[in-house]
Amino acid sequence: MDMNNTRKYRLGMKFILLLASLPGFLWACNTSSPFKGEKKPLALPVDEGTPATVKTEVILETGAMQTALYFPELKGKNIAVVANQTSMIGSVHLVDSLHNAGFSIQKVFALEHGFRGEVQAGEHISNGKDAKTGIPIVSLYGNNKKPKAEVLRDVDVILFDIQDVGARFYTYISSLHYIMESALENKKKVIVLDRPNPNGFYVDGPVLNPKHKSFVGMHPVPIVHGMTIGEYAQMINGEGWLESGGKCDLQIIPCKGYDHNTLYELPVKPSPNLVNAVSVYLYPTLCLFEGTNVSVGRGTDFPFQVIGMPGFEKGTFSFTPHSVAAAKKPPFMDQECKGFDLRDSSIVILHEKKIHLQWLLQLYRDCPDKSTFFESGNMFVLLSGGPELRKLMEAGKNEQEIRDSWAPGLEKFKAMRKKYLLYPDFE
Repeated sequence: MDMNNTRKYRLGMKFILLLASLPGFLWACNTSSPFKGEKKPLALPVDEGTPATVKTEVILETGAMQTALYFPELKGKNIAVVANQTSMIGSVHLVDSLHNAGFSIQKVFALEHGFRGEVQAGEHISNGKDAKTGIPIVSLYGNNKKPKAEVLRDVDVILFDIQDVGARFYTYISSLHYIMESALENKKKVIVLDRPNPNGFYVDGPVLNPKHKSFVGMHPVPIVHGMTIGEYAQMINGEGWLESGGKCDLQIIPCKGYDHNTLYELPVKPSPNLVNAVSVYLYPTLCLFEGTNVSVGRGTDFPFQVIGMPGFEKGTFSFTPHSVAAAKKPPFMDQECKGFDLRDSSIVILHEKKIHLQWLLQLYRDCPDKSTFFESGNMFVLLSGGPELRKLMEAGKNEQEIRDSWAPGLEKFKAMRKKYLLYPDFE
C-alpha cells in the first residue's frame, strides 16, 4: 500500500469510523484536542473488519484512585515514590495527596523526562528537591538507572505510579525493571498503581533478541506488548528476568472498569513529544524512524505525527523543525523536510491493530540515498530488537514477508503474556 492508496484507504475508514463513533472518537482525529479526564475512557471495539462503535460510558478508576486498597499498606512505612506528571489522583498529584495525608515520603525517584515531565528525551536529570513539598528528588536516569542500596536504606516500600504507552522502547518499563531488581536485592516491597495501556488493544512487532538488549529494550517482548504496566511487572517477576532470577515482593493495585478493548483517553500527556492521542497511537510505528535519518516531527507542533527528510522529493507534505522546549536540538533543525502528514492515520492503526510497517518500507525504498537512510550508530537495531528487520529491508522484502518472520516469536510471546493478564483480553 503506497502513500496515495493509504490516504484513500484511511479517508474511507475515517468516514466509516466517524459515522459509527461520533462524537466520542472525534478527539483522536483532532490534533489540537487536549488529553481528557481519566474517568471517561473511550471504549471502542476495534475488531478487524467491523466498524468501531461507542460503548456506553464506562467509569474507569486507575490504581492510584483506589486509595482504600493501598493507603493501609503505606501506614507507618517510609516510602519512596516513583512518579511524574501523569501520577494523578483526579486533579491532585499522587505525591501531594500522600504528603497531605501525612504519609512519610522519604524521596521521589525521577525517570526519563523528569518528575514534572518537562525534560526532553535523553536529557540529563539532576537530583534536587520538589519545590512544592520539599521532598528530595533522586534521578534514576542517565548513569544512575538503578537505585543504590544506600538510597533505599531509609525506605520500606517503593510506590510506582507512571503512565506507560505500551511500546517496548518507552523507557519506563526498563526503569521498572531496575527498581524491581534493586527492591529484590535490598528486600524492599514494590507496589505498582496500575494504569490503562492506551495501546493495549493489540500485540505486534518483532520480539527482541536478548543479545541486543538495551535501555530501549530489555526484555524478549514485541514492540507492542499489549499489557498494562502492572501486568508487565508481573511478567518481569514471573519470567525470572531480574538479574538474580528471583522475584521481588510485588503488589499490584489494579484498575477498575478496564479491559483490553478499552481505548483510554490519557488525562495528561505522558512525555513532552507525545502531545495527543494521535501521537500515542502512531508512536509504536514511528519510533523506528528514530534509528534512521528521517524526522518524526520533533521540533514541530505535531511530533510523532509526520515523517520526512530534506530532499525527499516524493513527499507531499513539508515541515521545518525548530528548537522548542520539548526538543532543543531536533533532527534537521531549521531545515525544510518533505514527507507525509500522518495525522489522520491513527485510524488505520485502530482498525488494523498492527504496526503500519509500510511507511518505513516506502521511505527506505524511495529515499535518494539508501546508504544514509539508517543513522550511523546502532539505534535502529536496538529499537527494532535486533539486526533482522534492517537486513530484510535491505534485501527488498515486502511487509508480508517481514511479518511472516515475526510470527513464531509473536505466537510464543502471546502464550506467555496470557499468564500475567489482570483484565479481559481483546481476543
